[in-house]
Amino acid sequence: MPKALPRVSRRRALEGSAAALVVLGLLLWWLPLDDGRPGGSVTFSTGQRTGVYERYGNLLKTALGHDLPDLDVRLTNSEGSQENVERVATGKADFTIAAADAVEKYRLQGGAGGDRLRGCARLYDDYVQLVVPRSSSIRSVQDLRGLRVAVGGKGSGVRLIAERVVEAAGLDLEKDMKPVSTGIDGMPQALKNGDIDAFFWSGGLPTAHVRKLSENYPIRLVELGDLVDALHKQGGASRYYRAAVMPADAYPDAQQGASVPTLAVANLLVTTDRADPRLTEAMTRTVIDSRDHIGTQVHAAQLVDLRTALYTDPLALHEGARRYYRSVKP
Repeated sequence: MPKALPRVSRRRALEGSAAALVVLGLLLWWLPLDDGRPGGSVTFSTGQRTGVYERYGNLLKTALGHDLPDLDVRLTNSEGSQENVERVATGKADFTIAAADAVEKYRLQGGAGGDRLRGCARLYDDYVQLVVPRSSSIRSVQDLRGLRVAVGGKGSGVRLIAERVVEAAGLDLEKDMKPVSTGIDGMPQALKNGDIDAFFWSGGLPTAHVRKLSENYPIRLVELGDLVDALHKQGGASRYYRAAVMPADAYPDAQQGASVPTLAVANLLVTTDRADPRLTEAMTRTVIDSRDHIGTQVHAAQLVDLRTALYTDPLALHEGARRYYRSVKP
């Protein structure tokens, strides 16, 4: 007959179970658990220093730090939309903000990686602003002929818009005026100093640099809304401009109670099909959820709207972003 196994007392069995539970608890405490939230590192291309893109990027990084603590977000400055699109398309950055016209221009020109670009969210609209001294005789774009006009850097979104708007007015930026490659960080002071006669800007309302200028120097905003039809006739990327109105309270000191007809273009959160769907879903969720918090410091961000965020034309939605919108669909 086989030898009988020793009988384990109930008390010893309970002691053994308790010890096993202690060991398991220590293991769970020592070993990190996968909570399903993506980690790693990503590069986010923003914009000019002290500009709206940079400010938005910094605030979004803080929100992501709360929602995705294992994700390292690295911000890099740029000239603006055109450079941002190129960086993401070619793998130099993982995410960025860019205006729809700059995205479409890059794709239409056959830029490297353009077919891999994807949208995560429509964010807020940029408003085209042509700023002149209040005493200036400039009343239309045609009046800029022969004058010194700041139009942003070569890779900026405002440069692209300025070229299209000037063309719609029947002028050539390089031949009919003196373009100055100054960004929004230098435009206000250059206008005050008399180094330029006007500057183009495209940004969310209100843009801090324009607001501060209006509070300590008399300026005026030139109407641009009548150019929308001529812009649309250009075709291509110009079809993304639409007529818009700057409300009277955007820059109270400059507008003196009057709204200003102008042009607007949508900003998009952009990535590529290389991005992990889990990460893109989480990124999109944070963008929407942090709207109110970011909007207290970047006013334009208050306009991010879940109902319109998924319309990222000319880009198809990234699969991860699509998952997010499906998850919150009523």
